[in-house]
Amino acid sequence: MQDVGLTAEIARLKEERNAVVLAHSYQRPEIQDAADFVGDSLALARAAQQTQCDVIVFCGVHFMAETACILNPTRTVLLPDAAASCSLESGCPASELASFLESNREKNYYVIAYINCSIGVKALADVIVTSGNSQQIVAAAPKDRPILFVPDENLGAWTAQKTGREMTLWKGSCHVHQRFTHDQIMRAKQQHPDAEVVCHPECREVVRALADCICSTEKMIGYCRKSAAKQFIIVTETGILHRLRKLVPEKLFIPVVIEPCGCAECEYMKLNTLEKLRNCLRDMSPVVSLPEDLRLRALKPLERMLELSQ
Repeated sequence: MQDVGLTAEIARLKEERNAVVLAHSYQRPEIQDAADFVGDSLALARAAQQTQCDVIVFCGVHFMAETACILNPTRTVLLPDAAASCSLESGCPASELASFLESNREKNYYVIAYINCSIGVKALADVIVTSGNSQQIVAAAPKDRPILFVPDENLGAWTAQKTGREMTLWKGSCHVHQRFTHDQIMRAKQQHPDAEVVCHPECREVVRALADCICSTEKMIGYCRKSAAKQFIIVTETGILHRLRKLVPEKLFIPVVIEPCGCAECEYMKLNTLEKLRNCLRDMSPVVSLPEDLRLRALKPLERMLELSQ
């Protein structure tokens, strides 16, 4: 009953503020249900561009709200919990990347940055990628410059394998996907022998090697819908299961058990709650804002990605 009351209050405040609520697929089910758009970070930020809203509430983590700011400079962007960080973002500080590039200036790296990074890292990049378009963007990278891929070494290694492009990989990883192991997947396969394994490319190679499909969270939905299989072992953050079960209700989706916590949850994603969503709309805080010069520098590699993705 409390959720019903909060949801009604959120709907009222959205109308008052002329706000849209964006929820990443890893958010709590009740937040996904209260959102106007659910999906991955870039798709959500672009969806907001197509609305006439004054306020964007991004239920996700900090770098996602920054991306919404980059693409929507005239809107107020709110993040329900300012502490919602990301291990990939924190694993590649802009200052460390800048120092590395300065120390290796003679190599003239072409910097490809996974969108799961801070605005400071985006501003240092030549182009941005997502897990859904990394192969396409890397394949289009200049042949006469060495590639530095930041911050996810697992996505970078998978992309290098798929494209045949050599890359220097930044030593960063997603703390959730890094916890999946070969033994966990094998155990799930033994318990569900008819299930296909659908895996995110942020997982380690020993895990990816067991997958029937390796793809982004957004592409998981299309794959599971079209596949002839009726059961799927989902190797990514458990928030996606709510979306899969809503959109493909006739099929069974199985999470991978991770000891000792039991499931693959991102504690940063789960910091956002319905109450915090209501509070940030009510109080118009916390606001995510960016220096304009930094926003413009970060916008360029994002625009380059969008051009190359057409």
